[in-house]
Amino acid sequence: MLKDKVILITGGTGSFGKKCVEVILKKHCPKKIIVFSRDELKQFDMAQLFPTEKYPVRFFLGDVRDKERLKWAFQEVDYVIHAAAMKQVPASEYNPTESIKTNIIGAENILSMAAECGVQKVIALSTDKAVNPINLYGATKLCSEKLFIAANAFMGRKKCIFSVVRYGNVVGSRGSVIPFFLKKRKEGVLPITHPEMTRFWITLSHGVDFVLRSLEMMTGGETFVPKIPSMGIMDLAGFIAPGCPTKIVGIRQGEKIHETLISRDEARNTLEAEDYYLIKPENRFFKSQIDETKFKPVPNDFEYNSNTNHAWITKEQVDKMVEPFIKEK
Repeated sequence: MLKDKVILITGGTGSFGKKCVEVILKKHCPKKIIVFSRDELKQFDMAQLFPTEKYPVRFFLGDVRDKERLKWAFQEVDYVIHAAAMKQVPASEYNPTESIKTNIIGAENILSMAAECGVQKVIALSTDKAVNPINLYGATKLCSEKLFIAANAFMGRKKCIFSVVRYGNVVGSRGSVIPFFLKKRKEGVLPITHPEMTRFWITLSHGVDFVLRSLEMMTGGETFVPKIPSMGIMDLAGFIAPGCPTKIVGIRQGEKIHETLISRDEARNTLEAEDYYLIKPENRFFKSQIDETKFKPVPNDFEYNSNTNHAWITKEQVDKMVEPFIKEK
Protein backbone atom coordinates (compact mmCIF):
# COMPACT_ATOMS: atom_id res chain seq x y z
CA MET A 1 0.00 0.00 0.00
CA LEU A 2 2.87 2.39 0.71
CA LYS A 3 4.61 1.79 -2.62
CA ASP A 4 5.24 5.10 -4.42
CA LYS A 5 3.24 6.99 -1.77
CA VAL A 6 4.16 10.12 0.17
CA ILE A 7 3.85 9.54 3.92
CA LEU A 8 4.11 12.32 6.50
CA ILE A 9 4.79 11.51 10.16
CA THR A 10 4.07 14.20 12.72
CA GLY A 11 6.34 14.00 15.74
CA GLY A 12 8.61 12.12 13.36
CA THR A 13 11.80 12.56 15.40
CA GLY A 14 10.35 10.79 18.46
CA SER A 15 10.88 7.14 19.37
CA PHE A 16 7.92 5.97 17.29
CA GLY A 17 8.73 8.22 14.34
CA LYS A 18 12.31 7.06 13.99
CA LYS A 19 11.33 3.40 14.15
CA CYS A 20 8.46 3.98 11.73
CA VAL A 21 10.78 5.59 9.17
CA GLU A 22 13.21 2.70 9.55
CA VAL A 23 10.47 0.08 9.01
CA ILE A 24 8.89 1.84 6.02
CA LEU A 25 12.25 2.19 4.29
CA LYS A 26 13.14 -1.43 4.99
CA LYS A 27 9.84 -3.13 4.11
CA HIS A 28 8.17 -0.77 1.65
CA CYS A 29 9.08 1.42 -1.31
CA PRO A 30 7.68 4.87 -0.55
CA LYS A 31 8.04 7.78 -2.91
CA LYS A 32 8.89 10.01 0.04
CA ILE A 33 8.70 10.14 3.86
CA ILE A 34 8.28 13.58 5.41
CA VAL A 35 9.44 13.87 9.01
CA PHE A 36 7.48 16.74 10.57
CA SER A 37 8.62 17.97 13.99
CA ARG A 38 9.60 21.14 15.85
CA ASP A 39 13.08 20.22 17.15
CA GLU A 40 15.82 21.09 14.68
CA LEU A 41 18.51 19.31 16.70
CA LYS A 42 16.59 16.03 16.66
CA GLN A 43 16.06 16.46 12.94
CA PHE A 44 19.78 17.03 12.45
CA ASP A 45 20.61 13.90 14.47
CA MET A 46 18.03 11.83 12.58
CA ALA A 47 19.36 13.09 9.25
CA GLN A 48 22.67 11.44 10.10
CA LEU A 49 20.84 8.09 10.24
CA PHE A 50 18.78 8.74 7.11
CA PRO A 51 20.76 11.10 4.87
CA THR A 52 18.60 12.62 2.15
CA GLU A 53 21.24 11.75 -0.47
CA LYS A 54 20.61 8.06 0.21
CA TYR A 55 17.00 7.81 1.39
CA PRO A 56 13.72 9.42 0.23
CA VAL A 57 13.38 11.14 3.60
CA ARG A 58 12.76 14.87 3.96
CA PHE A 59 12.76 16.89 7.16
CA PHE A 60 10.16 19.60 7.69
CA LEU A 61 10.39 21.91 10.70
CA GLY A 62 7.03 22.90 12.11
CA ASP A 63 4.51 22.59 14.92
CA VAL A 64 1.08 20.95 14.73
CA ARG A 65 -0.24 24.07 16.46
CA ASP A 66 0.61 26.06 13.31
CA LYS A 67 -2.12 25.42 10.74
CA GLU A 68 -0.43 27.39 7.95
CA ARG A 69 2.80 25.44 8.38
CA LEU A 70 0.86 22.17 8.21
CA LYS A 71 -0.75 23.35 4.98
CA TRP A 72 2.68 23.66 3.39
CA ALA A 73 3.81 20.32 4.76
CA PHE A 74 0.70 18.44 3.55
CA GLN A 75 1.07 19.32 -0.12
CA GLU A 76 0.90 16.13 -2.29
CA VAL A 77 0.89 13.90 0.84
CA ASP A 78 -1.04 10.62 0.55
CA TYR A 79 -1.01 9.36 4.15
CA VAL A 80 -0.43 11.01 7.52
CA ILE A 81 0.61 9.18 10.70
CA HIS A 82 -0.10 11.55 13.58
CA ALA A 83 2.32 10.75 16.40
CA ALA A 84 3.04 14.27 17.68
CA ALA A 85 1.88 14.85 21.24
CA MET A 86 2.76 16.36 24.55
CA LYS A 87 2.67 13.11 26.50
CA GLN A 88 4.41 13.50 29.85
CA VAL A 89 1.68 13.32 32.52
CA PRO A 90 3.37 15.58 35.14
CA ALA A 91 4.26 18.19 32.50
CA SER A 92 0.66 18.25 31.25
CA GLU A 93 -0.66 18.66 34.79
CA TYR A 94 1.64 21.62 35.40
CA ASN A 95 1.24 23.16 31.92
CA PRO A 96 -2.38 22.35 31.01
CA THR A 97 -2.85 24.95 28.30
CA GLU A 98 0.28 23.76 26.49
CA SER A 99 -1.04 20.20 26.45
CA ILE A 100 -4.41 21.39 25.14
CA LYS A 101 -2.78 23.42 22.36
CA THR A 102 -0.69 20.49 21.13
CA ASN A 103 -2.95 17.50 21.70
CA ILE A 104 -6.37 19.02 20.93
CA ILE A 105 -5.86 22.15 18.81
CA GLY A 106 -3.02 20.36 17.01
CA ALA A 107 -5.34 17.44 16.21
CA GLU A 108 -7.97 19.83 14.87
CA ASN A 109 -5.35 21.47 12.64
CA ILE A 110 -4.31 18.07 11.29
CA LEU A 111 -7.92 17.27 10.38
CA SER A 112 -8.54 20.60 8.66
CA MET A 113 -5.38 20.62 6.61
CA ALA A 114 -5.59 16.94 5.66
CA ALA A 115 -9.06 17.51 4.21
CA GLU A 116 -8.08 20.76 2.51
CA CYS A 117 -4.90 19.33 0.97
CA GLY A 118 -6.40 16.08 -0.33
CA VAL A 119 -4.70 13.63 2.00
CA GLN A 120 -6.22 10.14 1.57
CA LYS A 121 -5.79 8.65 5.04
CA VAL A 122 -4.86 9.91 8.49
CA ILE A 123 -4.25 7.57 11.42
CA ALA A 124 -3.66 9.00 14.89
CA LEU A 125 -1.83 7.40 17.80
CA SER A 126 -3.63 7.34 21.13
CA THR A 127 -3.13 5.79 24.56
CA ASP A 128 -4.84 3.72 27.24
CA LYS A 129 -4.83 6.88 29.35
CA ALA A 130 -7.61 8.22 27.10
CA VAL A 131 -10.00 5.62 28.57
CA ASN A 132 -11.81 6.98 31.66
CA PRO A 133 -9.08 9.63 32.01
CA ILE A 134 -8.06 11.00 35.39
CA ASN A 135 -5.19 13.20 34.17
CA LEU A 136 -5.10 16.04 31.64
CA TYR A 137 -2.93 14.13 29.19
CA GLY A 138 -5.53 11.35 29.03
CA ALA A 139 -8.34 13.89 28.72
CA THR A 140 -6.64 15.63 25.79
CA LYS A 141 -6.05 12.31 24.04
CA LEU A 142 -9.72 11.39 24.56
CA CYS A 143 -10.68 14.69 22.92
CA SER A 144 -8.23 13.99 20.11
CA GLU A 145 -9.76 10.54 19.54
CA LYS A 146 -13.25 12.04 19.40
CA LEU A 147 -12.11 14.67 16.89
CA PHE A 148 -10.54 12.11 14.55
CA ILE A 149 -13.51 9.72 14.64
CA ALA A 150 -16.10 12.49 14.25
CA ALA A 151 -14.21 14.03 11.31
CA ASN A 152 -15.40 11.19 9.09
CA ALA A 153 -18.96 12.49 9.42
CA PHE A 154 -18.36 15.91 7.90
CA MET A 155 -15.97 15.14 5.05
CA GLY A 156 -18.78 15.29 2.48
CA ARG A 157 -17.39 14.48 -0.96
CA LYS A 158 -13.81 14.66 0.22
CA LYS A 159 -12.13 11.26 0.19
CA CYS A 160 -10.02 11.73 3.31
CA ILE A 161 -10.69 9.21 6.09
CA PHE A 162 -9.54 9.16 9.71
CA SER A 163 -8.96 6.39 12.27
CA VAL A 164 -7.21 5.87 15.61
CA VAL A 165 -4.78 3.32 17.08
CA ARG A 166 -4.87 3.00 20.87
CA TYR A 167 -2.27 1.04 22.86
CA GLY A 168 -0.34 0.99 26.15
CA ASN A 169 3.18 1.71 27.39
CA VAL A 170 5.88 1.47 24.74
CA VAL A 171 9.09 -0.26 25.78
CA GLY A 172 12.01 2.11 25.35
CA SER A 173 10.05 5.26 24.56
CA ARG A 174 10.89 8.57 26.20
CA GLY A 175 10.35 8.28 29.95
CA SER A 176 10.11 4.49 29.83
CA VAL A 177 10.54 2.76 33.19
CA ILE A 178 13.00 0.13 31.90
CA PRO A 179 16.01 2.44 31.33
CA PHE A 180 15.02 4.22 34.56
CA PHE A 181 15.10 0.95 36.51
CA LEU A 182 18.45 0.00 34.93
CA LYS A 183 19.89 3.29 36.15
CA LYS A 184 18.44 2.83 39.64
CA ARG A 185 19.71 -0.76 39.76
CA LYS A 186 23.25 0.62 39.74
CA GLU A 187 22.37 2.88 42.65
CA GLY A 188 21.07 -0.09 44.66
CA VAL A 189 17.38 0.77 45.23
CA LEU A 190 14.39 0.67 42.85
CA PRO A 191 11.66 3.27 43.56
CA ILE A 192 8.15 1.76 43.26
CA THR A 193 5.06 3.95 42.97
CA HIS A 194 2.57 1.26 44.08
CA PRO A 195 3.26 -2.48 44.51
CA GLU A 196 -0.03 -3.51 42.82
CA MET A 197 0.41 -1.31 39.75
CA THR A 198 0.01 -2.97 36.31
CA ARG A 199 0.42 -1.70 32.77
CA PHE A 200 -0.10 -2.85 29.19
CA TRP A 201 3.20 -3.20 27.31
CA ILE A 202 4.07 -3.13 23.62
CA THR A 203 7.45 -3.07 21.91
CA LEU A 204 8.31 -0.25 19.52
CA SER A 205 8.51 -2.68 16.59
CA HIS A 206 5.10 -4.17 17.39
CA GLY A 207 3.60 -0.70 17.74
CA VAL A 208 4.95 0.45 14.37
CA ASP A 209 3.87 -2.74 12.59
CA PHE A 210 0.38 -2.48 14.08
CA VAL A 211 -0.02 1.17 13.08
CA LEU A 212 1.07 0.47 9.50
CA ARG A 213 -1.23 -2.54 9.34
CA SER A 214 -4.12 -0.46 10.72
CA LEU A 215 -3.36 2.24 8.15
CA GLU A 216 -3.84 -0.36 5.44
CA MET A 217 -7.01 -1.90 6.96
CA MET A 218 -8.81 1.30 7.94
CA THR A 219 -12.03 2.32 6.22
CA GLY A 220 -12.58 5.37 8.44
CA GLY A 221 -13.86 5.79 11.98
CA GLU A 222 -12.33 2.70 13.59
CA THR A 223 -10.31 2.61 16.79
CA PHE A 224 -7.80 -0.24 16.57
CA VAL A 225 -6.57 -1.83 19.81
CA PRO A 226 -3.88 -4.55 19.69
CA LYS A 227 -3.96 -7.55 22.00
CA ILE A 228 -0.87 -6.98 24.12
CA PRO A 229 0.41 -8.40 27.44
CA SER A 230 0.38 -6.84 30.89
CA MET A 231 3.07 -6.67 33.52
CA GLY A 232 3.05 -5.76 37.21
CA ILE A 233 5.58 -3.22 38.46
CA MET A 234 6.92 -5.63 41.08
CA ASP A 235 7.37 -8.35 38.44
CA LEU A 236 9.31 -5.91 36.28
CA ALA A 237 11.50 -4.92 39.22
CA GLY A 238 12.19 -8.58 40.01
CA PHE A 239 13.01 -9.40 36.38
CA ILE A 240 15.39 -6.46 35.91
CA ALA A 241 17.06 -6.43 39.32
CA PRO A 242 16.41 -9.67 41.23
CA GLY A 243 17.17 -9.25 44.92
CA CYS A 244 17.52 -5.47 44.65
CA PRO A 245 15.79 -3.56 47.47
CA THR A 246 12.71 -1.51 46.56
CA LYS A 247 11.26 1.64 48.08
CA ILE A 248 7.59 2.65 47.86
CA VAL A 249 7.50 6.32 46.81
CA GLY A 250 3.76 6.74 46.18
CA ILE A 251 1.59 7.26 43.11
CA ARG A 252 2.35 10.35 41.07
CA GLN A 253 -0.24 13.01 40.30
CA GLY A 254 -2.72 11.82 37.67
CA GLU A 255 -1.60 8.18 37.77
CA LYS A 256 -3.81 5.06 37.93
CA ILE A 257 -3.00 1.74 39.57
CA HIS A 258 -4.33 -0.15 36.51
CA GLU A 259 -4.96 1.02 32.94
CA THR A 260 -7.85 0.19 30.61
CA LEU A 261 -7.65 -0.09 26.83
CA ILE A 262 -11.36 -0.78 26.26
CA SER A 263 -14.00 0.22 28.79
CA ARG A 264 -17.22 -1.67 29.50
CA ASP A 265 -19.16 1.19 27.96
CA GLU A 266 -17.25 0.66 24.70
CA ALA A 267 -17.90 -3.11 24.71
CA ARG A 268 -21.21 -2.82 22.87
CA ASN A 269 -19.35 -1.32 19.91
CA THR A 270 -16.28 -3.59 20.10
CA LEU A 271 -15.45 -6.39 17.68
CA GLU A 272 -12.73 -8.99 18.15
CA ALA A 273 -10.23 -10.36 15.63
CA GLU A 274 -7.44 -12.85 16.24
CA ASP A 275 -4.83 -10.40 17.48
CA TYR A 276 -6.66 -7.10 17.90
CA TYR A 277 -9.95 -5.43 18.80
CA LEU A 278 -11.84 -2.88 16.73
CA ILE A 279 -14.13 -0.27 18.26
CA LYS A 280 -16.82 0.81 15.82
CA PRO A 281 -17.65 4.51 15.50
CA GLU A 282 -20.78 5.56 17.36
CA ASN A 283 -22.08 8.36 15.15
CA ARG A 284 -25.49 8.38 13.49
CA PHE A 285 -24.29 10.88 10.87
CA PHE A 286 -21.57 8.56 9.61
CA LYS A 287 -22.07 5.20 7.92
CA SER A 288 -19.27 2.82 8.78
CA GLN A 289 -17.72 0.68 6.04
CA ILE A 290 -16.44 -2.01 8.41
CA ASP A 291 -16.99 -5.59 7.23
CA GLU A 292 -18.32 -7.02 10.49
CA THR A 293 -18.38 -10.58 9.12
CA LYS A 294 -14.61 -10.70 9.72
CA PHE A 295 -15.07 -10.22 13.47
CA LYS A 296 -16.99 -11.50 16.46
CA PRO A 297 -18.63 -9.21 19.03
CA VAL A 298 -17.26 -9.17 22.58
CA PRO A 299 -19.56 -9.85 25.60
CA ASN A 300 -21.54 -6.89 26.91
CA ASP A 301 -19.61 -6.92 30.21
CA PHE A 302 -16.22 -7.05 28.45
CA GLU A 303 -13.45 -4.78 29.69
CA TYR A 304 -9.83 -4.82 28.53
CA ASN A 305 -7.95 -4.00 31.72
CA SER A 306 -4.24 -4.39 32.52
CA ASN A 307 -5.06 -6.12 35.80
CA THR A 308 -7.46 -8.75 34.40
CA ASN A 309 -5.64 -9.28 31.11
CA HIS A 310 -5.16 -12.93 30.07
CA ALA A 311 -1.66 -12.35 28.65
CA TRP A 312 1.29 -11.55 30.92
CA ILE A 313 4.92 -10.84 30.07
CA THR A 314 7.51 -13.48 30.98
CA LYS A 315 11.05 -13.00 32.27
CA GLU A 316 12.41 -14.18 28.90
CA GLN A 317 10.44 -11.43 27.15
CA VAL A 318 11.70 -8.81 29.59
CA ASP A 319 15.29 -9.98 29.04
CA LYS A 320 14.82 -9.33 25.31
CA MET A 321 13.35 -5.90 26.05
CA VAL A 322 16.28 -4.98 28.30
CA GLU A 323 18.98 -6.25 25.94
CA PRO A 324 19.07 -3.17 23.64
CA PHE A 325 19.55 -0.86 26.62
CA ILE A 326 22.42 -3.01 27.93
CA LYS A 327 24.13 -2.86 24.53
CA GLU A 328 23.87 0.95 24.51
CA LYS A 329 25.97 1.23 27.66
